[in-house]
Amino acid sequence: MTENSALLTVRNLSTHFFSREGISPAVDGVSFDIRPGEALGIAGESGCGKSVTAQSIMRIVPRNGRIVDGEIILDTGAEIVDLVKLDPTGTRIRDIRGKNVSMVFQEPMSAFSMVYTIGNQITEVIRLHQQCDQTEARIRAIDILRRVGMPNPEQSIDAYPFALSGGMRQRAMIAMALACRPSLLIADEPTTAVDVTIQAQVIELLRDLQEEFGMALMIITHDLAVISELCDRVMIMYLGKDVESAPAVELFSNPKHPYTIGLLNSVPELGHGKAQMLEAIEGSVPSLTARPSGCPFHTRCPKFIPNVCDVELPPQVEVAPDHYVRCHLYV
Repeated sequence: MTENSALLTVRNLSTHFFSREGISPAVDGVSFDIRPGEALGIAGESGCGKSVTAQSIMRIVPRNGRIVDGEIILDTGAEIVDLVKLDPTGTRIRDIRGKNVSMVFQEPMSAFSMVYTIGNQITEVIRLHQQCDQTEARIRAIDILRRVGMPNPEQSIDAYPFALSGGMRQRAMIAMALACRPSLLIADEPTTAVDVTIQAQVIELLRDLQEEFGMALMIITHDLAVISELCDRVMIMYLGKDVESAPAVELFSNPKHPYTIGLLNSVPELGHGKAQMLEAIEGSVPSLTARPSGCPFHTRCPKFIPNVCDVELPPQVEVAPDHYVRCHLYV
C-alpha cells in the first residue's frame, strides 16, 4: 500500500431500514476516503446517519436494515476487500473486525457484557485474532490497559464493567478496540457518556494512541470542538447525505453549505460572555420516511431558492481544492 493510497474507500454507500412505516434511507449515497494515519471527523445532528455509516463499515447494521448500494473497500495490507460483499455473520468479516477495523461504541455499558470481567472480554478479542494462550493474552491485555491509562491495570483487569466509573469504562472500551492494533479505529461519540473533565482526557488519549500506533481514526460526533482537536478532515452529514467535506482547517475557516454555517454559528465561543448571540438552526431534522423533495435541507435553509432547492437534488461541487459541497448556491 502506497503512502497516498486510501486505507478505506466508501463509494455511494446507501443503507436503508425497512419497517411498517416505510423505507428509511438512513445513509443515502455517501462517499469518502480515509488514508493511513488520517483522522476523519463526521458531524451532524442526531438522525443524520453518522452511526449507521459506522455500523455499515463494521457490518453490524440492525436486522431491519440493509446495505442496498455502494462499496466499502478496505486495504487489509494482505488484500483489497469489498466489505459489502461479505456475509455479515461470516468468518471473514469476523477476522476483519477487531484485527483491521475496531469500534469504540457510544455507551460502554451497552457494549460490554455485565457478567464477564473486562479482562475476560479483552483477552477473548486477543485470542480470537492472535495465536497465543490465555496467559499471554492476559499479559497483553494488562499492557494495553496500562497504555490507555487505566489505574492499577493488574487489578482493574479483573473488574466487572458495572464496578468501573464512566471514564474507566471508556478507557476499557478503547483498550478492547485497540487490543489487536487495528489500522482503523472508529469512535462513535467517544466523549458523550463522560463528564467534561474526562472528555478532555479521552481526546488527549485518542490523539496520543493514534500517534503511537500509527492508525487511522474515524470520529463520529455532534461536537465540533472534538473534531477541531482531533481531525485532519471533516464530513458534514444531513439526513443521510454528505453535504460538505473538506480539510478541517478549510472547513472551519471557510464553510460553504448553509447547514455547516448554521452548525458553526450555534457553537458558543470563549471570551464573549453573555453578550454572545447564538444562532439556532430553525426547525428539526425531518423524518426519514417523509424526507423532503430536492435538497433535504431546504425546509430549514435561510438561503432557500424556490422552485430549485425544493425540486432538484443538488450535485456535489468542488468549490476549492479538496473542498466539496452539495448545494445549488455553488452549481
